[in-house]
Amino acid sequence: MTTSTRSRFSSAWLVLAFGLMLSMLLVACGNKEAEQRSAFIAYLQTRVLDKPGLRVPTPTAEEKASFGDYAQHYAVITDFNEGMNKSVSQPMTQVMNKGALRSFVDLPARRDDLKAAKEGLGGLRTALDQQLAKADAARAQLKQPDDLKQVYAKAYEKTVTTPATTFKEVFPPVDAVIDSALAIADFMEKNKSKLRVSGGTLTVTDPAVGDELNKMAQQMGKQSAAINTAQDKMRAVMRGS
Repeated sequence: MTTSTRSRFSSAWLVLAFGLMLSMLLVACGNKEAEQRSAFIAYLQTRVLDKPGLRVPTPTAEEKASFGDYAQHYAVITDFNEGMNKSVSQPMTQVMNKGALRSFVDLPARRDDLKAAKEGLGGLRTALDQQLAKADAARAQLKQPDDLKQVYAKAYEKTVTTPATTFKEVFPPVDAVIDSALAIADFMEKNKSKLRVSGGTLTVTDPAVGDELNKMAQQMGKQSAAINTAQDKMRAVMRGS
């Protein structure tokens, strides 16, 4: 065997060895991805889907590491819920407190509060739309095998789409109640000469004004009932009942 032949023979073995090593690495990577996907699917199924109500648990460092790159897929869900809590749920409490109705007697003096609550409500609706659009856009970029895609779709529906859609149902009736309260406040201010206030009691001296005020109050009562219905639905989503 000449030196040139030995050189070609050695080179051939090096190429073959490199090819085998590369194949082994690819197989190892494939197995690792499958294990990570399996761990992520199991987490979504047992910790999110199988639990009643809205549950978005925080994975431990070990669990997150077991997901590999799929941890970013879960981050789409957690980021939405954190953003919704910070920019919608918490401020909603402040808006509702500001627009809370205690008695008709107070309405004319609280018109500024009611207008501020209405404006705040519009901002919350925009914030919710933005959070949902951000999550939907991030989800659209995810590359998922079919087995994960099916489970993830259910988890996303439960933790993102359904809460957002249900929360949106609260806005119209709250908005309507605020509008009615403002209309009543304006009506009372316009007819204040025909109203008598003693402590927390309102007396109307003109029957026609009293009839109109009662109609407006009944309409607002129906709208308030719609708020309760929407809130009950939201609580059912949160609790899973």
